[in-house]
Amino acid sequence: LARHYGTVAVEEHARPLLDAKSGRCDEADIPLTARGQMAAEDALSLQAQRVLFCDTDLLTTTIWSDLLFGSCPSWIAAEAERRRYDLYLLMDVDVPWVDDSQRYLPHRRREFFDRCRSELEKHRRPYVVIQGDWDARFAAATAAVDRLLATPAK
Repeated sequence: LARHYGTVAVEEHARPLLDAKSGRCDEADIPLTARGQMAAEDALSLQAQRVLFCDTDLLTTTIWSDLLFGSCPSWIAAEAERRRYDLYLLMDVDVPWVDDSQRYLPHRRREFFDRCRSELEKHRRPYVVIQGDWDARFAAATAAVDRLLATPAK
């Protein structure tokens, strides 16, 4: 999407952190992930052209922390509430599972999707659900972003 729109994207900060640990996430990784995510978003927002794509965000970090460890540091939850995004592209779980060292809980994909949707609604975040095969997903995502970009600024 970033390439399509001629802009930059914030990669998932946890991935390189956890790759070095064979994908295992410890409770101490949550604050590291959050700080890295914030720093990357802040830095890349200065380079963005009209739109900045983020693979994940702090709200997702809070969900993972709660799921894996039963809680989340309060400063991360507060920062997740403070940071606002114009649109979330919520990926449905209607494509085959791709196994890698960091993907957790394949049998709970729908539950995790539902939890993400619930948190987006609870926090009143704008989102669209992206479904279908990879081509349909790209088309739906670009259509949603095009609508957002065509909307006059508030």
